[in-house]
Amino acid sequence: METLANQRVLVLGLGVSGRSAAAFCSERGARVTAADERSADALGPLDLPASVATVVGVELPDPASFDLVVPSPGVPPSRYAGRARRVWGDVELAARNLAVPIVAVTGTNGKSTTVLLIEAMLRAAGLRAEAAGNVGRPALELVGRPLDVAVLEVSSFQLEAVDAFRPRVAVVLNLAPDHLDRHGDLAAYRDAKARIFANQEPDDVAVLNGADPAVDTLASRTRARVLRFHRDAPPAEPGAGCAWFDSGAICLRLGDELSRVPLDGLSLPGLHNVENVMAALLAVSALGADPARAARALPDFEALPHRAEAIASREGVDWIDDSKATNPHAAGRALEGCDRPVVWIAGGRDKGLDYDSLAEVACDRVREAILIGEAAPKLAQALDRRVPCSDAGSLAEAVARAAHVARDGDVVLLAPACASQDQFENFEDRGRAFREAVAQLDAEEASQ
Repeated sequence: METLANQRVLVLGLGVSGRSAAAFCSERGARVTAADERSADALGPLDLPASVATVVGVELPDPASFDLVVPSPGVPPSRYAGRARRVWGDVELAARNLAVPIVAVTGTNGKSTTVLLIEAMLRAAGLRAEAAGNVGRPALELVGRPLDVAVLEVSSFQLEAVDAFRPRVAVVLNLAPDHLDRHGDLAAYRDAKARIFANQEPDDVAVLNGADPAVDTLASRTRARVLRFHRDAPPAEPGAGCAWFDSGAICLRLGDELSRVPLDGLSLPGLHNVENVMAALLAVSALGADPARAARALPDFEALPHRAEAIASREGVDWIDDSKATNPHAAGRALEGCDRPVVWIAGGRDKGLDYDSLAEVACDRVREAILIGEAAPKLAQALDRRVPCSDAGSLAEAVARAAHVARDGDVVLLAPACASQDQFENFEDRGRAFREAVAQLDAEEASQ
C-alpha cells in the first residue's frame, strides 16, 4: 500500500474520477488541493471531505508546488508535464493500493463490453471480481473491497498518467484512429495505449487482437506471455495460445489443450462482439478460470445501453441506438452489423479523424445519410457521390427525416462517428435524446 500521509497532492479536474481521487488521498492523510477551471455552478455539489481545499473557476495552481499531481483523464499532459514532480492518475493510485491481480482492458472500441464480460465470466467461474475504471465506476472504489480480481477499463488518457501500473493480464482489443485532437497522430495514440504493457513481466499475460496489424505490432513491446484472438482459424503459430471463431463457437488453444465453447444464447450482436467474447475468455483463462464454466455467464449477459441497442420497431423499420460509436472505426462496425438497408444518422463534434474508410463501408449499405452537428460538412465531403446525404439541424429533426425516408425492412441507425459535445453533454445524453425523439414519433401519430 502506498503511503500518502502528509504529502501535498494536487488533483486536477473535478469530474467523477477527480472527486474520487481527492477523497481517497485526503482519507489517507494527504494535504489535498482539488482544482478545476470550471465554475462552482457548472460543477455542482462536490461532496468532498472538509479537509480538501478546492480551487474552482480560476487558473489551475502551479503543479511544481506539490509532491504529487493526480490529473483527471480529461486534463491533457501539457497542463502539468515539465512542472509536476510526480504524476499518478487514479488508475495508478488504485493499482498501488490493490492487493489482488488486475485485468486491464484497452483499445479503441469495445472496452466497456469486454470489461463487463470478464467480470461476469470470473464470477461465473467462482471468483470475486468487480469492474471499474473508464467503464463509469472510479477505479479507487475497488480499494479495500473483498476481491479476488480487479477488472479495469483503461483509456489512452488514463494510460498517459501511469507509472508502475502492472496488470496481471493486459488486453488490447483493436487500434484505429481516435482522439487525435488530443494525441496529435496515430503513433502517439498507439504509444499511449502501449503503456499498458510497460511494467509487465514474463509471468504476466498480454491478450492481443491477432487480426489487427496495429495491435499485433504491440507484441514486441511486452515481456509478457502473448495470447492472440482471431476471427478465423489462425495458421499454426508458436506461443502460449490463441482463440478463434468457428461455426458458432469459440475455439481455445492454450498450450497443448484445445477446447470449444459454444456461443448458444449469446445476445450480443455483431462479429465485433464475438471478438470481445474471445478476448474475455482468453483473459479469464489466463487467470486459471475454466473457460466452459466462465462461459455460463454469456446467455444472461446484456448489451450496454447505446451500443447497437434496439430501441424500437415501427412499421417494419428497426431503430438502433449506437451513440457510443464515437469514431469512424466504431461506426463502420455498426454499419457492417446491419444486414438490411440503412438510414444512417451521423455527425457531431469532429475529433480530427479521416472518414474515407467509413465512406467505403457506407456506400454499399446506406440508403441515405442524415448528417448533424459540426462535422456534417466534413462527413458530406467524404460521402460525396457515393451515398445520398441530407442535413438536419438537430437530432430530433434527423429522426423525423429518417422516419420519412425509411422503408419497410430498413434499419435506422444512430452511429455518429463523432463526439457528442457540440450538442450534448456526452454520448449517453445523445442516446437518450435519440430514444426520446423516436418515442415522440409514436406520440405524434397517436394524437392524429
